[in-house]
Amino acid sequence: QVQLVASGGGLVQPGGSLRLSCAASGSIFSIYAMGWYRQAPGKQRELVAVITSGGSTNYADSVKDRFTISRDNAKNTVYLQMNSLKPEDTAAYYCNADVTTTLGVRTYWGQGTQVTVSS
Repeated sequence: QVQLVASGGGLVQPGGSLRLSCAASGSIFSIYAMGWYRQAPGKQRELVAVITSGGSTNYADSVKDRFTISRDNAKNTVYLQMNSLKPEDTAAYYCNADVTTTLGVRTYWGQGTQVTVSS
């Protein structure tokens, strides 16, 4: 069994910063990609950023140059540093991870953490 626990959301003013964390725990053999998605009310869930175990990253165009994804492989944790936040960044943010266990490879999701950008 694998669990992903996300934290770090909150209310921030436009232009502010937040750092999200997501820690994976359980019977983990290895983790390939870890990522962050977000879903605003009435919209589909969308990719924000993803990082591989080797450190390769990919970002949505809307967050490039403002958000930075990183990970600590020893802690099975992924981070999302969000700077210059805009009201349109308001959403529930979800982490996920492609995890290898003794049962094979599967994608696991964490619970959402709410980010609200408002003055």
